[in-house]
Amino acid sequence: MKRICIFCGSASGVNPIYTAAACAIGTEIAERGYELVYGGGRAGLMGIVADAALNAGGNVIGVIPTALVEKETEHNSLTTLHVVNSMHERKALMADLSDAFIALPGGFGTLDEFCEIVTWAQLGYHRKPACMLNTDGYFDKFLAFIDFSVEEGFIRAEHRTLILIDEQPARLLDRLQVYEPPLMTKWLKREQL
Repeated sequence: MKRICIFCGSASGVNPIYTAAACAIGTEIAERGYELVYGGGRAGLMGIVADAALNAGGNVIGVIPTALVEKETEHNSLTTLHVVNSMHERKALMADLSDAFIALPGGFGTLDEFCEIVTWAQLGYHRKPACMLNTDGYFDKFLAFIDFSVEEGFIRAEHRTLILIDEQPARLLDRLQVYEPPLMTKWLKREQL
């Protein structure tokens, strides 16, 4: 594992613990010798995680669409900044560049990016770990919804195990180092079509 992708908010949220966790995970990533891949912005948790990794001597790779550069939201001090044409290109390049994915607190964009990565794992497009840093229980209700979807038969129980969850940045990275992806069976049987 060389590069870890972070999905997180372009806002900081109301609870200062989110900022502290973003700073901690950015620092840990850099101190462990990993490169950080993220959405290329300078605002909110995005900027905080990038600055933390840079301040700890790490390499930070940003991927940002042209529309956001035009709004002057890009981080200008990154190791590398890729400017792409669309959000679709952004997500695809971030996925290609990364060996693991961690969601921090965020909104629709964070959930979109994370759910797409988990879906790709479910479909067998990759075997990279998808993790949630569940700071102060931020993702508890989302995870409860996923569990409800399992109960209702829309998500298979083995696909639920694709998501690695922890509350502590250092412990989550420790778990990533020994991660073994679950074996996935075909998610839909031919007779169900």
